Amino acid sequence: MSRIAAVIAGRHSKFGVLALWLVLIVALAPFIGRFEDAQQNESSSFLPGDAESVRVLEASERFPGGDVTEATVVFRDADGLGADGRQAVERVRESFSQADIRGAGRASPPVFSEDGTAALVGVPIKAEGDEEILIDAVDGLRTILEEDLPAGIEARVTGPAGFSADASEVFKGINSTLLFTTAGLVFVLLVLIYRSPIFWLLPLLALLFAESVVRGLGYLLASAGVVINGQVGGILLVLVFGAGTDYALLLTARYREELRVLEDKHEAMRVALTQAGPAILASAGTVVVTLLCLSLASVNSTAGLGPVGAMGVAVAALAMLTLLPALLLVAGRRAFWPFVPRHGSEDTSRRGVWRRLGEWIERRHRPVWIATSLALGVMALGTLTLDDNLTTTNAFRGDVESVAGQELIAKSFPAGASAPTVVLVTDDSAVEAALAAARSSAVVADVGQPQTGPPGTRFSVILSADPYSEEGYAAIGTLRAELQAAAGEAALVGGPTAEEADLRSATDRDTKLLVPLILVVVFAILVLLLRAITAAVLLIATVVLSYFAALGASLVLFELFADFPGEDPSYPLFAFIFLVALGVDYNIFLMARVREEARTGPTREAMLKALAVTGGVITSAGVVLAGTFSVLAVLPLVALAQIGFTVAFGVLLDTFLVRSILVPALTFDVNERVWWPSSLSRDRNK
Repeated sequence: MSRIAAVIAGRHSKFGVLALWLVLIVALAPFIGRFEDAQQNESSSFLPGDAESVRVLEASERFPGGDVTEATVVFRDADGLGADGRQAVERVRESFSQADIRGAGRASPPVFSEDGTAALVGVPIKAEGDEEILIDAVDGLRTILEEDLPAGIEARVTGPAGFSADASEVFKGINSTLLFTTAGLVFVLLVLIYRSPIFWLLPLLALLFAESVVRGLGYLLASAGVVINGQVGGILLVLVFGAGTDYALLLTARYREELRVLEDKHEAMRVALTQAGPAILASAGTVVVTLLCLSLASVNSTAGLGPVGAMGVAVAALAMLTLLPALLLVAGRRAFWPFVPRHGSEDTSRRGVWRRLGEWIERRHRPVWIATSLALGVMALGTLTLDDNLTTTNAFRGDVESVAGQELIAKSFPAGASAPTVVLVTDDSAVEAALAAARSSAVVADVGQPQTGPPGTRFSVILSADPYSEEGYAAIGTLRAELQAAAGEAALVGGPTAEEADLRSATDRDTKLLVPLILVVVFAILVLLLRAITAAVLLIATVVLSYFAALGASLVLFELFADFPGEDPSYPLFAFIFLVALGVDYNIFLMARVREEARTGPTREAMLKALAVTGGVITSAGVVLAGTFSVLAVLPLVALAQIGFTVAFGVLLDTFLVRSILVPALTFDVNERVWWPSSLSRDRNK
């Protein structure tokens, strides 16, 4: 590391580092602005290729007319449509068909409810994978409704096309919202932490460079086949700013230490990079390897977060270890004005509040770690309230037209009328048996007319339950079992509800695979870094306990104050990934410094010194990371708000309770044995 540090911190080579980053930005410039264009926000694109609903979707492309997304327009008058209302519905339907709406086909004849209060009109939209075509087509239908619909009739555009368009609109502009909000928050926190009107500009400039590179590389990954949606894009940006700021704070803190010891700023930076660089690389490496484990997920969007998130953290770490040092050296000591770290000035951190906290914990370490563990355990009890009842219809925060349309349909039609389920029978001899099974099924309200094509015969069924509800997803399993009993493997079930059911099933499989895998990987990294099994076991145990505490406390707070309808099925997995990967970061920063100090003294004194010198900077890093993740709460999606809050809460829990109190108390109690089986444990029994 020292040779690389010497190059980065060189008197002349620092300008070469700046030049290389400028060249990289110029090379990626054509792709940076196209990152959002590469994102896929339709739920079908997230599914594993072997999912039954995907097979139906792919087969649908070979039927006459190809694969279309149905927009369902519902008209309703609580007092009854009457003759005038029916004529109005027909006029609007004709307006749909006559309008020049790209991608929209001819509207189907209206279907009136038995009570005469409502009508449904279907409009097929052939988007051919282009999100903008779908959004524009749905917007066109809604514009016609606003212009042509008489007073007294309530109408909404819903169905698969309506939900997809609304979801895409939510993600549209999500990155710019997050960028400005996150950058503004980081600016405020840096000014508060360093109390300098100048310094904040340097790490923020390095972060903006890193974010631009990440966007360009993200587009290239998406072009290579990695599935990226708006959620992944938003999390990626938060990761870059949060992790990047953490690494900047840690490097800068060590640089300030060395500026008080060494007169030459270049030598001070070389020492800072040599000493802090390995811990930053280990931290970033832990997050990168953890995220790469997601590549094994069967859900494409989760698998896409793996390489994309890993790339983002790696670029952020690279920027903070190369670009930021070059910027700091160009700016010199004056960048820290008015609190300039002068050569020979006293570093008061070693006798400050964190040293006193460490001494207080050391005197009563066993009661402290027992009480802290019990407190975290009580918080973890909240995980018993986990309810994965968040569905497509209640996943939005605020009013959404497609959700309102679904509610209108449920008042007069079977709830499933807005999103028919598709049954594909690949064996002609089994078609009649499949039709009979569908018609007799308790979960089916109606069966449509069969259509024949090259893949076989398909027909639509309308579920009795809301197609975007837990009952609707459960009905898919029932229907599949009944159809297979009647028609064997030739009967396949697809459509929007089946896609969501398959997505939930795949998420459950991914959680069972990835959680133990990530724990094993993180444990192995800790053993290699600290060269101690005991320390690795303690750190893993504290991080896992902290995760359950953060999850449980968040769920209780959601129940008390947020009134969320439930949690997304992927919520526990995403919370685990970020809290374990990022939570162990702070333990790495602390214990790496403890190990450094333990080479020349007893472990108890090493912990006191490490806590004293790292306490302030790690706490600042934790506050910044929590703040950046909390920005997700400004977005109009329940799932992202929940992930943002839980990760922010968990990071603060790690920062102020686990890393500051629990880990030091455990280390004081275990003492030298914490380094077993390394030489630090064998050679010194103090």
